Amino acid sequence: MEGEKQKSKEEDFPFNKPGDKEAHWHMDMNHYATKKSAVQSMLDVALLMANSSQLKTVLYEGPEYRFYIPLITLITLSITLQVIVGLLLIFIVKYNLNDMRKQPKLNMMNNVTTVLVFFIVLINVFITALGFDSAR
Repeated sequence: MEGEKQKSKEEDFPFNKPGDKEAHWHMDMNHYATKKSAVQSMLDVALLMANSSQLKTVLYEGPEYRFYIPLITLITLSITLQVIVGLLLIFIVKYNLNDMRKQPKLNMMNNVTTVLVFFIVLINVFITALGFDSAR
């Protein structure tokens, strides 16, 4: 059992064995990127579900709610950006990070994803601020 744990760690973070002339630590970037994208996707799905629930609540309350139009607009924008981020994450995972020719494109896609996630968070702060009072 202990040998299996050690082997799993070695596969996750391969490095040269003691006694190698050039001993250095090496991390498989494809493995790291896949795990990172999977976690981001799970968080994106959770936020998408929350925004869907908020949209349902706003639509249920109807146009008489004072922030109806701003909330509909912000929630729709947030959901749209989340779908775009999800698609970008799928494309990022598909490419081989070790291919030097693909790295500039992957770097650009990762930067765009980061900026979009920032805007999604910012939009959701406003959605929360305009949200419903429990007294209603």
